[in-house]
Amino acid sequence: MSLMQRLEMRQGQALVMTPQLLQAIKLLQLSQLDLAAYVDAELERNPLLERVEGEAGSEREAPEASGDGEGYDGGEAPEPEAWLASDMTPSRSEIEGDLDTRLDNVFADENPVPRESGSGDMLSLTPAPYGNTGGSFDGELPDFEASLTAETSLRDHLAAQLDLATKSPSDRLIGSFLIDAVDDAGYLREAIDLVAERLGASLDDVARVLKLVQTFDPPGVAARDLAECLAIQLREQDRFDPAMQALVSRLDLVAKRDFPALRRLCGVDDEDLVEMLAEIRRLDPKPGRAFGSHAVEVLVPDVFVRAAPDGSWLVELNSEALPRVLVNQSYYARVSKGSVAEGDKAFLSECLQTANWLTRSLEQRARTILKVATEIVRQQDAFFLHGVAHLRPLNLKTVAEAIGMHESTVSRVTSNKSIGTSRGTLEMKYFFTAAIPGAAGAAAHSSEAVRHRIKQLVDAEAGDVLSDDALVQRLRDEGIDIARRTVAKYRESLRIPSSIERRRAKMATAGR
Repeated sequence: MSLMQRLEMRQGQALVMTPQLLQAIKLLQLSQLDLAAYVDAELERNPLLERVEGEAGSEREAPEASGDGEGYDGGEAPEPEAWLASDMTPSRSEIEGDLDTRLDNVFADENPVPRESGSGDMLSLTPAPYGNTGGSFDGELPDFEASLTAETSLRDHLAAQLDLATKSPSDRLIGSFLIDAVDDAGYLREAIDLVAERLGASLDDVARVLKLVQTFDPPGVAARDLAECLAIQLREQDRFDPAMQALVSRLDLVAKRDFPALRRLCGVDDEDLVEMLAEIRRLDPKPGRAFGSHAVEVLVPDVFVRAAPDGSWLVELNSEALPRVLVNQSYYARVSKGSVAEGDKAFLSECLQTANWLTRSLEQRARTILKVATEIVRQQDAFFLHGVAHLRPLNLKTVAEAIGMHESTVSRVTSNKSIGTSRGTLEMKYFFTAAIPGAAGAAAHSSEAVRHRIKQLVDAEAGDVLSDDALVQRLRDEGIDIARRTVAKYRESLRIPSSIERRRAKMATAGR
């Protein structure tokens, strides 16, 4: 076998992923917040990019005060100097006569006493800054934002109580560490043995300080699990008797609604058990949620869908959610005409190319989103008319073939995007659902529509509780061919208890 070297020429085609193409693909799948952050970074880096700001309403100028100081027609108030320069200003002797004392006594602790001017009885008064009612702001108005109060966080609320509860420096150190380990729901997410190891303290000291923190407001804070959280609240209400202690220790039976087992465990009758369960429901399972909660971000739709007068649907982009940038060609021409170094010219050329490509990519992204959203609305028009029960099966391939794009492009467009409809703001992915075959060759049904139908059947239960087998039979009677395990999966995704648990709940309600 011999080895040899040789040159060959071959002709072929390959897709080259240029940086510009990668940027366009990246922009497609970005959400509104990520896209805004990306555009802001480009605006800071590229001097040729400018943001297109909305036209702000022109502020109405306040009418000027009359020069002679006569009258005030609701415009701007006269300046303080105008009041002092008018003939209405009393003389020093008149002021002292009204006060029945000398001005030296009245303004002893204030600024130097104003003295008579040489031209007449006018006082040489220097007015204080306008709006200053005390103290000195160095000629500036007070900062009212500095007086605003921030929302108290759970950590600050607990730390303030810790300062009042103990004076020991070591206990404060342990307590601060435990408070830092409390999550937003109010639970301690750090094992006390690890806390003791990190702080170099004894396990007994950490447990003692933890008991102290658990007495703070809100009740149930710093608990390590739900049972301990409920037990702390019950102890504060003096309701943690042996029967309630046994009930809290088996919350798994409470979740399963196994009332016979709970009666035997607690040693109570049906009436007492119902009262104990009602008392448990009145407790707060997340005591820290009232503090330090983050502001809920509203889902802003990328596309709006509204009904047209002729019965069709109008699909339009949300212009407020689209970042608008322009390329400053005049600035580029002005700078390029000057004597600049070769490196600066190369930098300007690169900035111009990047800016032009970014603006085109943003326009192409907007057109692609609008095209995909329009096809989704066309495919799911029955949903917009009649609701979720009429949602049709839809996949990416169907939309991609209809608009002449690749499936990966449609997948990127529908990621992190939402549509604003009369039925609420929904993610674009919501309209892509799997198909459930129809019985006896009927048309397929959307999995989301079947899930909605299962919820309707369960909510409409009157006397008899429908088992999963009964739900399967009901759905097959309606032309939906579905397996029992699929019904159970959909029921669990809707957080609907099993038929046994629902039957126990109805018996408990009837007995109460």
